[in-house]
Amino acid sequence: MNKGLKIGLEILLAAIICLLVWLTVKSVQKPVEFNKEVAARSQVGIQRLKDIRTLQVAFKSVNGRFSPTVDSLKLFYETGKMDIVMQIGSHDDSIAVANTEAIKKAVQKANPRLKGQDLNNKVTDACIDAYKAGQKVVFSTVTEIPVKDTLFNNRPDFCIDSLYFIPFSGKQRTEMEATIKLVSGVNVPLFEARMPYKALCKGLDNQLRINLDAERRDQNKYEGLQVGSVTAPNNNAGNWE
Repeated sequence: MNKGLKIGLEILLAAIICLLVWLTVKSVQKPVEFNKEVAARSQVGIQRLKDIRTLQVAFKSVNGRFSPTVDSLKLFYETGKMDIVMQIGSHDDSIAVANTEAIKKAVQKANPRLKGQDLNNKVTDACIDAYKAGQKVVFSTVTEIPVKDTLFNNRPDFCIDSLYFIPFSGKQRTEMEATIKLVSGVNVPLFEARMPYKALCKGLDNQLRINLDAERRDQNKYEGLQVGSVTAPNNNAGNWE
C-alpha cells in the first residue's frame, strides 16, 4: 500500500474514532445537562408557586375561600387589607400575668352579664388602659393593615406580575383554579396552581422532556410543578415537598 495513502487512512480512522468518542460523551452528557437545567428552572417555578400559596392563604383568611385567578390575587395584594394579631407583654412575665388576671376578674365583677367576645373586648380595653398607664399586662390586639405592607417585605425583588407566567415558557400562563368541595360533610375551600413541564422546559430537548413526562405518569405524578389540590385536601402542599 502506498505510504501516503496509509498515512491518510490512519488519519481518517483516528478522526472517526475521535468523532465517535465525542458523540458518545455528548449522548451521555445530554440528559445530565437536561436534568441540571430542569432543576434550575424548577427552582424559579417553585418560588413563584410558593408566593402564590402565600397569597392564597392570606386571601382565604380574609375571604373564607381561595382565589381562582392571579388577577384577583394581584388585586388583593395591591388593595386588600388583613388583620394582624399583635401581642403586648409576655406570658413568661409572672407580674404581667398576675396583673392581667386581676383586671379580668375586676371586669367580670363589674360586668356580670358580659359573655364571650364582648367580655374579651372589655378586658382588652381595660388592659390597654393599664398598659398606657405603665402597668405590666399581657393582651393581644388585632390591627388591620394593607396586605402589601405585610407580605414579601423581605423580598425587594418580588414582582406580583411574575406570578401570571410560567418561567422560561415564553409568557405561558400559570394554570390555577379554586373550588369548595364537600369533605366528610364539611365544605372545604381548595385551590391548585400548576406549571407543566411542557411549558417550563420550553426550548430544551423535546424527547427528553417527553421522557420526563412519561416517567412522571408512570409514578402517578403530575407532569410538572403543582401546589395545592382541587381533588382532595393536602394542606396546600407542593409536589416538590
